[in-house]
Amino acid sequence: MRLHVEDMACGGCARSVKAAILGLDAQARVEADPATRILEVETSAPLADLRKVLAEAGFPATAV
Repeated sequence: MRLHVEDMACGGCARSVKAAILGLDAQARVEADPATRILEVETSAPLADLRKVLAEAGFPATAV
């Protein structure tokens, strides 16, 4: 999945985003690029669940 996370502006934000996703699916592969605010995730979790945990963490995301 490829997502745009507008509020992911720094390395700390990227770590928080990654932690939120790994809390949902510990086996997920997450690549976060704060410069482009793009998040690439390989997970078995549904997109809706992924967006929900990101929003709860303060990083609402939209599919790209």
